[in-house]
Amino acid sequence: MLDARNLDLEEIATALADQSTYEHRWLINPETGETVLWTAEGGIDGETPVDLDELDLVPIEPLPPSVWYRDMADFVERIRDEQAGRRLRRAIQGRDAFRRFKDELHEEYPHLLPAWYAFRRARATRRAIDWLLDNSLVDDHAAGGLRAEHAEPDLP
Repeated sequence: MLDARNLDLEEIATALADQSTYEHRWLINPETGETVLWTAEGGIDGETPVDLDELDLVPIEPLPPSVWYRDMADFVERIRDEQAGRRLRRAIQGRDAFRRFKDELHEEYPHLLPAWYAFRRARATRRAIDWLLDNSLVDDHAAGGLRAEHAEPDLP
């Protein structure tokens, strides 16, 4: 088991959210907890190509967009500003929901941005903790302690 205090939960959360390409992969060393970025051209050191199967590292598979969409929907349902809730609820309907949500927040409700960022960060961090537990990299006790440290914030 990894020492939970030495893990970069933010980096693991970033890897779980990375939908950008199949040209690179995020990996974690199951002995040290160090995360690395592998690319087809540069391997893990940026210079030496290496096949993923040759590495004793655990791949961090990105979670589907529907997981991250749920965060927007939950945020919209939990904020107390009814007008903002209605407008943001409309923004997340249909195609380009992520872009419309972001645009609406930035343009019409910038006062909600700090709450959104804190909510999204807490959710992503808790997913990273769950991923570590699901992959037997931390135990239940460590995961519980980490979850307690990264509770979801109260929303305005």
